[in-house]
This record gives sequence, structure tokens and C-alpha cells, in this order.
Amino acid sequence: MTIMIERLAIIGVGLIGGSLARALREAGAVKSVVGIGRSRANLEDALSLGICDEITQDSLEGVRGADLVFISVPVCSIPAVVAEIAPALAPGCIVTDGGSVKTAIVRECEALMPSGCHFVGGHPIAGTEHSGAAASFATLYNGKRCILTPTERTDKAALDLIARLWRLTGADVCIMEPGHHDRIFAEISHLPHAVAYALVHAVGTADVEGENVLSYTAGGFRDFTRIASSDPVMWRDIALMNREALLKSIDGFSSSLAELRQRIDRGDSDGLNEFFTTAKQFRDGIV
Repeated sequence: MTIMIERLAIIGVGLIGGSLARALREAGAVKSVVGIGRSRANLEDALSLGICDEITQDSLEGVRGADLVFISVPVCSIPAVVAEIAPALAPGCIVTDGGSVKTAIVRECEALMPSGCHFVGGHPIAGTEHSGAAASFATLYNGKRCILTPTERTDKAALDLIARLWRLTGADVCIMEPGHHDRIFAEISHLPHAVAYALVHAVGTADVEGENVLSYTAGGFRDFTRIASSDPVMWRDIALMNREALLKSIDGFSSSLAELRQRIDRGDSDGLNEFFTTAKQFRDGIV
């Protein structure tokens, strides 16, 4: 395999960034990797595990001479990181990210690129319940999707290179417009998290004769609401950054919930059976 990247800078060497570095190393596509982050302990882990060849907490120093920078930090922080590193980017450098919201990130980051440098928005659809460099592994992306979100301003050669690199990790690369991405993920990711948080909040604050209702929960409730244990700060940022699309999704869900309530209120046995059957068919069709 011919080396495609001489120097890869990973800002945020956790599960996502660390696994990308591992996968590209195994594919022989990268010569050296520099890990950049705030936690010295996590960076030391990345170095000792062979994920990185060098580490630094100085973002400007870390990206100097890099021909590719991958940013894996909370979505609201991505534009600020790009603004910080922009003065140190080498001519021809490509910057890409792993954020789950694309419209605002792509718009802001494209505008921050120095002349001759390129931004390519990306979103690998993979993860586990673990975090940090020690949780990363080379096969994380194997068989998973990675969505790239180019615009009219995206350099074709940069897009092609990023797509080739993700395919080397084993990912299935999809290309779509940033706004389309955000509508899809508002429905299948951001809305479910919002619903899970709202459900746990509603049950946790329910007044049932002084009982702690949550103490009676069993497997079904725990499984359904598992994602409400996710990082609240991360989901606050996602909700705000994808506000418009998420509000549309919440409105659609509210309409569906209202329809269900009406059928229950009417004692509509046939209507309830049709509602639940339709939902079951949708769920059973997920592969």
C-alpha cells in the first residue's frame, strides 16, 4: 500500500479519532500520526498504545506540517478548533471532522479555511459505550457507514482522498448534502435521544402518591432509555446546533403521539391495533 498521508494530526484521540488512526496505520496509508488533546493522561495512553508517534497539547504546534487534520471534539467546539489552527495549516492541508451535525459546521469551517487548504465535512456512523484512546480499535469502522457532506466549495481532489481513506478503514462511504444529512439524523438519532431524555424526565418527576416510580423499572424501560445516560453536554450541543431540523422532528413525533393518545381516549381497538402494527412493521424492516 502506497502511503497516502505523510503526517496525520488527530485532534481528540478518543474512540473515534484513535480508531481512525489505528485503521489507517494498519492499512499502511499513513506515515506518522500526531495526537492532540487537552488530557495529558489520554495522550500518554495514545502514545504508549502506538496510536500516535508524538503527542502535544498545543494544537497550533500539532498541526504544523500536517497534510490531513481530523477533528473529533464536541460539535459546538469544531468551528472554534478550526479557527484556532487555521494560521498554522500548511498549504494543501485537508481538514475533516467526525461531527454528527453538518450544516452549521461545514458552513463555518469552509469560511475559516486559509487559501489553498480544504475542508471536507464527515460523519462516521460508529461507536461503542466506551471512550478514550484505550477504547479505540482498528476495526471500529468495518462495515459501518461514513457520510461525507461536500458543498459547491468542496475541492474534488480533497473529497476523493477523504473518501478513499474512509474506505480503507472498511467503511461504506455515502455522499450527501449537509442539510439532508441533518434532517435524516434529526429523525434517527437526535430525536430518539431527545425522546429518551424527555421520557426519563417525565417518569422521574411523576407524582404517584409519593412513590419513586423509577425504582420499579425493569428491563424494557432500562433498554429503551439507555441512551438517556449519554453525555448531557454533548446532546445539549447537538440539540442547539441542529435546532431547526430537530424541532421539525419533535413536531412530527408530537403529532404521532397525539394520534396515539386520541385512539386510546376513544377506546379505538382497531385503530390502536393498526397503529401498533404499522410501527412494528417499520421496526421489523430495519436491517
